[in-house]
Parts: sequence; structure tokens; C-alpha cells
Amino acid sequence: MKTALITGATSGIGKSTAIALAKHNINLIICGRRTERLQELQKELSNTVKVYTLSFDVRNKEEVFEKIESLPEEFQQIDILVNNAGNAHGLDPIQTGSIEDWDAMIDINVKGLLYVSKAVMPKMIAQKSGHIINIGSIAGKEVYPNGNVYCASKHAVDAINKGMQIDLNQHGIKVGAIHPGLVETEFSNVRFKGDDKRADGVYKGFDPLTPEDIADLVSFVVTRPYHVNIADLVVFPTAQASSTIIKKSL
Repeated sequence: MKTALITGATSGIGKSTAIALAKHNINLIICGRRTERLQELQKELSNTVKVYTLSFDVRNKEEVFEKIESLPEEFQQIDILVNNAGNAHGLDPIQTGSIEDWDAMIDINVKGLLYVSKAVMPKMIAQKSGHIINIGSIAGKEVYPNGNVYCASKHAVDAINKGMQIDLNQHGIKVGAIHPGLVETEFSNVRFKGDDKRADGVYKGFDPLTPEDIADLVSFVVTRPYHVNIADLVVFPTAQASSTIIKKSL
């Protein structure tokens, strides 16, 4: 049986991905900051596969390496890494944006992805196999008004993904990214800092993607034959044509 390590597994796409991969008999290392949620998910899935929890913040470099190195022997071989942890903070013009928000997005979306990858890649190189899936965003392909630093962080994910593909090719490691459009998760609640009315308005008037939709794609990607690598995938809800063009009912 294969083992997958998933970051940001306490909610949204990460949680749905853990549930989906368990259905394919893939053992799980689920990671996140909210220990209680990790334990609840572990309890839910442990009857199907082996599940190990790691509670850490991807922004904390020392903690990332310490936690991943602490894995017990039966979870030391990581076959699949899903770099899912990430979020947006604020939606302001760059001239009035919060430096604290900028730091949070760069630290989580870019540096956090790099820290976790750096901790896992040597294991994959040693075993001469592995599969890394980076969860990006349409914001990594386009720039939209007031998206400035968030878009920059997701453009970085797109570039890192392509760099990984090149650098890890000689080691037989598969690398690919999934870039979703609008997915209804806690994303907007975080971006708008608890303003639920504003967050809910983002998804009204059309059918957005769900976390299960993205988890289904992750499952498809990881279950392809090893000679097949889905390197770059953009997915929209049918109502969405770009970051800013969305067909909504009034």
C-alpha cells in the first residue's frame, strides 16, 4: 500500500482529499494546525487505512522538519505528497494592503510549500520514486484586481511546480499541479477575516466547485499508470471563464 502526506488536511480540499485517497486504500499522514480536527479525521478513516497525524504550522521551518523526521518506521516511506496548505488574506489594492497579510500569504503559500517539499523530497529520491501534487490556483495563471500578492504567491507555486518537474525528473519522481477556480471552502472566510456575509456572496448565483471535486481530480492523478504524469491542470466550475468572468443568476 502507498502512503500519502497531505498538508492542510483539517478542512476543505485537504480533508476531502484524505477521504478520497482512503477509498483507494492509500495510507495517510494528515497534517494541519488544528489537532482536534486531525484526530476526528483519523478516527473517521482508521477503519479503512492506516492514518497518522502531524500537527504543525507549515510556516515554522524547524517544526516542519522535526515533525516529518519524527514519523514512525511504517510511515517513513512517503509515496505521494499533496502540498495543499495555503490561503488568502485580504483583498485590497496593493497600495493599501497589509504587510502582515502579505507575510502570511508568502510564508504559507510559498515558503511552507518549500519547507514541506524539502523535508519529503530526500525520501523520494532515496527510493527513486514518488509523486508530488501542488495545489495552486487560477490566481497562479492570471492576475486580477486587488489580488496582487496572493496572485504573486500562486504564480510562485506555478513556477516552483515547473522547477520541481525539471529538477526531479532524473530521479523518476512525478510532479504536477492542480489549479482550481472558485471552490466553496473556508477560503473566503479567511480572506475576509470572518466577514461571513461577504464570504458567502462570493459563491452565490452559480454552482462553484466543491472540495470533493478537487479531491476527485487528485485521486485520478495519483491512480494513473506510473509512466503517465498529469503535469498541469486548470479546473473551473462551468459558470466561470476566468478569474473575473463568472455567469451568475440574479
